[in-house]
Amino acid sequence: MDVLGVAAVVLDAEGRVVLWSPQAQELFGWSAEEVLGRPAAGRMVADEHIGLVLELFSRVMGGGEPWAGVFPVRHKDGTTRPVEFRNVRLQGEHGEYYALGLATDATTLRDLERDVALTVGLVSHSPIGLAVLDEDLRYVLVNPVMEHITGIRAEDHLGRSVSEVVPKLDTKAIEADMRQVLATGKPLLDRVRTGRTAADPGTDHTWNASYYRLQDPSGRVIGVAISVVDITDQYRAAAEAAEARRRLAVIANASVRIGTTLDLERTARELADVVVTDLADLAAVDVLDAVLRDDDPTDPGFGPANFRALAMATSYATDVMEAADPAGEIAAYGAHRLVTRSARTRRPILVPHVRPDDLRRIARDERSAARWERAGLHSYLIVPLIARGQVLGVLDLARTRNPNPFTQDDLVLAGELAARAAVAIDNARWYQRQRHAAVALQRHLLPQRPPELPGLEVAYRYQPAGTAQQAGGDWFDTIRLGGDKTALVVGDVMGHGINAAATMGQLRTVTRTLARLDLDPAEILGHLDKATLELDEIIATCVYAVYDPQRGQCRISLAGHPPPVLDHAHRPPVLLDLPTGAPLGVGGVPFTTTTVDVEPGDRLVLYTDGLVESRRQAIGDRLRALLDVVTQPRIPLEDTCDRLLAALPPPDHPDDIALLVAEVC
Repeated sequence: MDVLGVAAVVLDAEGRVVLWSPQAQELFGWSAEEVLGRPAAGRMVADEHIGLVLELFSRVMGGGEPWAGVFPVRHKDGTTRPVEFRNVRLQGEHGEYYALGLATDATTLRDLERDVALTVGLVSHSPIGLAVLDEDLRYVLVNPVMEHITGIRAEDHLGRSVSEVVPKLDTKAIEADMRQVLATGKPLLDRVRTGRTAADPGTDHTWNASYYRLQDPSGRVIGVAISVVDITDQYRAAAEAAEARRRLAVIANASVRIGTTLDLERTARELADVVVTDLADLAAVDVLDAVLRDDDPTDPGFGPANFRALAMATSYATDVMEAADPAGEIAAYGAHRLVTRSARTRRPILVPHVRPDDLRRIARDERSAARWERAGLHSYLIVPLIARGQVLGVLDLARTRNPNPFTQDDLVLAGELAARAAVAIDNARWYQRQRHAAVALQRHLLPQRPPELPGLEVAYRYQPAGTAQQAGGDWFDTIRLGGDKTALVVGDVMGHGINAAATMGQLRTVTRTLARLDLDPAEILGHLDKATLELDEIIATCVYAVYDPQRGQCRISLAGHPPPVLDHAHRPPVLLDLPTGAPLGVGGVPFTTTTVDVEPGDRLVLYTDGLVESRRQAIGDRLRALLDVVTQPRIPLEDTCDRLLAALPPPDHPDDIALLVAEVC
């Protein structure tokens, strides 16, 4: 009514004005004092229209038939305006009749009619779901698209709340948004909601909803309007694209994190850590025991298979890992277990929804199955680790807290990660085999126990490189010579592995043969240099010392080797200042022999560079650190060797170490 500015005018049976509303004054320009008690036709109708208006007045008053239409009315300012009228007859309590005229500006009415028609058309035919709710958040209008979204007829919406119409959505959040809009007047746009409605009760849909407050022309709040668009397809496409990006990121992350070393157990841990971060709540890497025994993996056949749980990881603190097979222990996995079945068939196994019967095929026993059940294991995936056509083990994945079951996409991702990890594990296995062979050869070629030597007590150690327990070409030797003399030798063949160990064995043999000639140390190194030149581009360093107890002297010669430490019985230890010489295999460079006096209680420390070299410190600092350790209070020779190896090389030292400590008796 406020929009239309509806005027109310009442005439008596003679056509005189008996009621004149404020809206009538606004519409026609005449005040109540100017028209009350006077004939309306004389004031409001032009002379040429008086006959028509009297005819219409008689029709309404005589037959009681209402009349509606547009009639030209004279304004007080003298202009004539079209006015929309609706005239009806009224009867008073004493039987008298009156004429009620409801009038509004025709142009305003036409504009409103167009607006209403446009609004109705937009609401009815809009591709967007539209609804209007009152201040109590109950539906008062719903368009056909909203009917399709909710699966409920428009008339069944009316008077009901959102929670009554779509109870499977987050109605508390929706109503909170609408109350906020009602309170603030600020629209809320693009609120994404996911859930199910009666239109498709078995499938989740996603909608984009916006909320607007509705007010009348006076500013009074009358409700809230909702626009809803189904964006399920776009949402799924975006989610799939995001998931694809996540999977690529996982694979890229795995490429960096898995196989950083050639250590078998560390590689397995890296795989487990990657998958619990991005794919599973719990993970285990079970490797066939044959892999760890350096044997070729064999087909587990149709019976139980011997596995060892090499690594386990969880994404949260839990005791559920006690239900898994103990890490590091060999266990015979029964033929009924999914682990064994996956290894035997060389195929992944996906259990999207774990049932009680499945638990007995996952866990090692009934007790473990009960623990898995209490932990909430609801989805399980196992993927074989295959490299170069051989089954190495399996990757076990479990979900307990993550509510989503494993999917085929998860299986593909796990398979990709397992394939990459399997190659790294196989490389570590082959490297381990070669390492074991090299270490075995190295230890076989070195002295097994200290000999009894005249005037000397000796202790020695050999330690492979710390980064991967890699054997190299370091060696030590004690050779008894004539005249109660003893040759002390420490050498280092450049390189690692079986070739370096074999070369070391050759040089040690040549050294022992030359030592029997009782030559000067410099001459010994000269002959060793020539022999090294014949060993196909081999470079080695060596310290050769001969202790003579009768003279109380030690004659020493170096071939590119670190200087020995002389630990005096009653004075601080010193690094012997000796000519370094060239490494063996360079050829043509003379060597020098230096004579050093020694007394009972003096100790001579011979070592290879692996004991003192470090990537993080200068060699001068490392040699001073060596002297600091030797300066500590004396302990037996064997304990001295252990002290030096514990204090000096870093845990990840990249080179092997040979150490020989001799004390003059």
